[in-house]
Amino acid sequence: MGEKLIEIRGLSKVFRRDSVEIRVLAGIDLDVHAGDFISLMGPSGSGKTTLLNIIAGIDRPSGGELRVLDADLLSMSEDELAAWRNRHVGFVFQHFNLIPVLTAFGNVELPLLLTPLSRRERREHVMTALELVGLGARADHYPRQLSGGEEQRVAIARAIVTDPTFVLADEPTGDLDAASAEEVLQVLAGLNKEFRKTIILVTHDPHAASYASVLHHLEKGVLVRR
Repeated sequence: MGEKLIEIRGLSKVFRRDSVEIRVLAGIDLDVHAGDFISLMGPSGSGKTTLLNIIAGIDRPSGGELRVLDADLLSMSEDELAAWRNRHVGFVFQHFNLIPVLTAFGNVELPLLLTPLSRRERREHVMTALELVGLGARADHYPRQLSGGEEQRVAIARAIVTDPTFVLADEPTGDLDAASAEEVLQVLAGLNKEFRKTIILVTHDPHAASYASVLHHLEKGVLVRR
């Protein structure tokens, strides 16, 4: 077991709609260690994506403790969180979120434009990331020229091009057919096994969850041990 990257204690999240309180997360305790491949399973509305967004510093909890890399995320300003997120988090979404007027290369290069890397260094990083997901030969293709599975693998390359501390994947196979989903899951598994990349996968699909080494279930905002 690697070093502890994420420590969550008593985490809660409440949304307020007029005078109504909607409790999305309640008393979450969770540890994530370097090299873990964790799956968060649960039905729609169970709080999976909310928990992932809190870990990513995109959303803030209503209560509890959250330490990532021994830093207290809850004490950071929005600017500090943005800088921290750029350095440590690679995010993969269900809906690819590729920019249609950019090639695969251009989409993957985007996060590197915020770094001091030279143009040559950026190219090396981008091509390495694309080759890791099996798309080095598709660098000059636009999203419309790619299959859904290829688009998602470009999105994974974009997520890992800065070598983030961990990858957060929110239903990454949700829009894919079975064959494309399998390719994406194998890419994620390879990143974990070969490069010890820490991955947290949100899914409602038991087959996708089976790729993870640690499985957690969320039900109505509560982490259920099984």
